[in-house]
Amino acid sequence: MKYTDKGAEGVRIAYVGGGSRGWAWGLMSDLVSCPDMSGEVRLYDIDKEAARRNEVIGNLFNGAEGARSHWDFRAADTLGEALSGADFVVISILPATFDEMESDVHTPEKYGIYQSVGDTSGPGGIIRALRLIPMIEVIAEGIREYCPEAWVINYTNPMTMTVRTLYRVFPDIKAFGCCHEVFGTQKLLASVLEDMCGIEGVKREEVKVNVIGVNHFTWLTSAQYKNIDLMPVYSEFVDKYYESGYTKGMDDNWMNNTFACSHRVKFDLFKRYGLIAAAGDRHLAEFVEGKWYLSSREAVREWGFGLTPVSWRKENLKERLEKSERRLKGEDIVIAETGEDGVSQMRALLGLDTLVTNVNLPNMGQIPNLPIGAVVETNACFSSNSVTPVLAGEIPMNIYPLISRIVASQELVVKAAGERDLDTVFVAFANDPLVDLPLDDARSLFDEMVENTKAYLGEYFK
Repeated sequence: MKYTDKGAEGVRIAYVGGGSRGWAWGLMSDLVSCPDMSGEVRLYDIDKEAARRNEVIGNLFNGAEGARSHWDFRAADTLGEALSGADFVVISILPATFDEMESDVHTPEKYGIYQSVGDTSGPGGIIRALRLIPMIEVIAEGIREYCPEAWVINYTNPMTMTVRTLYRVFPDIKAFGCCHEVFGTQKLLASVLEDMCGIEGVKREEVKVNVIGVNHFTWLTSAQYKNIDLMPVYSEFVDKYYESGYTKGMDDNWMNNTFACSHRVKFDLFKRYGLIAAAGDRHLAEFVEGKWYLSSREAVREWGFGLTPVSWRKENLKERLEKSERRLKGEDIVIAETGEDGVSQMRALLGLDTLVTNVNLPNMGQIPNLPIGAVVETNACFSSNSVTPVLAGEIPMNIYPLISRIVASQELVVKAAGERDLDTVFVAFANDPLVDLPLDDARSLFDEMVENTKAYLGEYFK
């Protein structure tokens, strides 16, 4: 890599999960839109054919309208080939297939347990982590061998346990986890300014927030726009829309969009705790007692969000495979802003800019009353070859029991999975807020879910 008057040239990016029909295409679009970086992206995937197809698609992005830089996309046959000498490593993988995820999400429904996502917390998130952690161990060992100085950007869920495993295997790794959930809450606060104060056109980056918590269960202890303290304004907004929810800008069929929400879960959590819950409602609902928001399909609908069935993901995959075919022919190669911070983070780490944004990192004291080393989500400052967490302060005592419980569970799962100890993983499983079952029923559910995904859990049965 070298620097010229045009910026950083010869940047080497390894993309693990490079056969992706979503995140990879978004990264391609963001990279070629960036005017002051260029280089190569090595695409590695256990589905080698998918990586080869993305090699073709990625190189077609260079000729798309709006492209401002050139990147050479190349499929790599081995993980080592992809990682060798990389400046950045992007991890975006699906542990197993949607068939296994179908068990993660829907098997608990036999026991009256509903999950709106099932990839981070709850019974689904824990079983998914069992499959994922051995895979992440291999990736971490590869990074240590082939590119120990690389910056590692993780998008894979469960985010916290993925990043924690990277550091457990390779303590000197330079890894962080990225999530856009806080961005959505900043956009909601921009809408609050328009609705309550008549201030239009506020960009989410202009809303300054203090982020504290764990991934998908983040909270804002302060929010500011210029000289306006948004906490009392948000309180009035919550009172105004608590019963109806806030759906401005959504069409009449918004409830059919599995990712949409009316923010009523956020509003209810604010009423309970006086702090702004800063993730989508479908994520937030999975970190508290199941009876609050996920007691039934009808209750979910009343709270104004949706369950994401794996059948939807399977149908969506068919659509993305069709899109892949079109893009291989040079169709639908359109540059569109993703809103993700990945490329901006790379620019800052290369010294081309500075950036403050929310990321997942081991706790070095940025949240003083959570365990050191546990992965937490706060703001951090990105600058030349440096990511420095921002001191977020202590978790407020009124939400401390909610968050500390989740942190303890995640720490236990990572340790037990690393030791391939299913009995100890079950302890975390049985104590999850959604698993409100007699112990024998919890054990039956755990055993059934493990059995359903056993083909990807071989290391636990050696």
